[in-house]
Parts: sequence; structure tokens; C-alpha cells
Amino acid sequence: MKIVVIGGTGLIGTQLCKLLREGGHDVLSASPRSGVNAVTGEGLEAALKGAEVVVDVANSPSFEDAAVLEFFEKSGRNLAAAEKAAGIKHHIALSVVGTERMLESGYFRAKMAQEELIKKSGVPFTILRATQFFEFIGAIVQFSMQGDTARLTSAALQPVASADVAAALAKIAVAAPTGQTLEVAGPDKQPLVSFAKTYLQHTGDQREVVTDDNAGYYGASINDQSLTPGANPILGKIHFDQWLKSTSTQ
Repeated sequence: MKIVVIGGTGLIGTQLCKLLREGGHDVLSASPRSGVNAVTGEGLEAALKGAEVVVDVANSPSFEDAAVLEFFEKSGRNLAAAEKAAGIKHHIALSVVGTERMLESGYFRAKMAQEELIKKSGVPFTILRATQFFEFIGAIVQFSMQGDTARLTSAALQPVASADVAAALAKIAVAAPTGQTLEVAGPDKQPLVSFAKTYLQHTGDQREVVTDDNAGYYGASINDQSLTPGANPILGKIHFDQWLKSTSTQ
């Protein structure tokens, strides 16, 4: 089966392409680097020729409100049109757990717009929403630093290893479309501040982490439900401490 992975050279896309190829599938890793640009439409027709499934894991290079909305709206419309013309049987998109609860954020508004375009496209679909990746805990800590102190909320997070997200997408890609929005999360649910402390301890970083429930999450206020999954998510197998031990400093 030919499967096209939009954003195939990124963190998730690289792992997903490898898994699908190991499963015996004909996989096209599509990105601007390979001449396929979903935002402009360049190369889409040729890339989708003969394909049955498209998995979109591409992300906006800019998180500025207008730019990220433009990215997901343009790519969403171009993909829908190209997929309908090519007779694609299943469109899978990677989104974010909590999207509908975080609409004060321009990024989450853009992801919601992407999801709505998919649902209205007429192409059979499955949306997989993932929690934050382990790989970005370090960036969250750094963003929250004020001098030598990171101020972080005690609201719960349930982050997941990117490898577990790729594995979930690989299974969805070879299954029938569900027309539903699924969720994937890690096995550990803890306060964000606890993940941060564990991360800094593991990396030998002596900077301090303090609890500040007014700190928010990239400027948005969150609670225990904001970024954690609902009932019966797909649960990753990799625990945060296991991931830290197997990974070099992020």
C-alpha cells in the first residue's frame, strides 16, 4: 500500500516512515525538502498518485497567530482538494489533546481550524490528538525561566514519547478510517512542575524550579483537564524516566 507522509522529515514523520516501511508499505516522505509543499500545493498531485493513505504530521514553522492559522488553513484546503482528486481512501492528521479547551491560544485555534477542514473535506479520516511530547519538556522549562528560576504550574500534564505517537499513527494508517478523533498520551500523569524538576535533575541542571499556578503554559492559563486526555486514550508504553535514561540531554 502506498502511504504519503506529509511532514515526513520531522520528529514524528521520520519515525513513522521507518515503521511503515518496516511493515512492507510503499512510503513517500513528503516535505518541501523533497519538492512537496502542502501550503503552496507544489508537488501534491504527483506525490499522491497511486496512494491510498495520507498521514499529515506537518507543523507550522511559525507559531505567530496569523502565520500558524494561514499554514494550517492553506495546507488543509490543498490537501483536501488533492486527496479528493487522487481518490485517497484515508486521511490521518496529528493534532493536539485539549485543542477545544485552549482556544485563547492562536496555535490551538489554528489546529481547531485544521480539524474542521478535515471533517468537512469529504475524505474519510481519522484525527489523532497527542499530548505534549517528552522531547519538548526541556523547551517548556527554558521558556519558563526567569533568571535561574523556572516558574511552572502544578496543573497536570500527561506527556508522551514521540516514538509512541509514531507507533499509534502507524497502526491507524493501516486500519480503516474511523471518522473520529482519538487521543494518545503517556503512561504518567503528574504536575507539569514535577516533570520539570525530574528533567533538570536528570540533566544535572542546578537551576531552581518553583510552583507558580499563575505561570500558565506558554502564556495560557491551564488546569488539570486542559492538556490531559479524556476517557480511554491510547496509552504509550514509555515512561518519562525510561525515556530520560535512554536519551541524551535534550
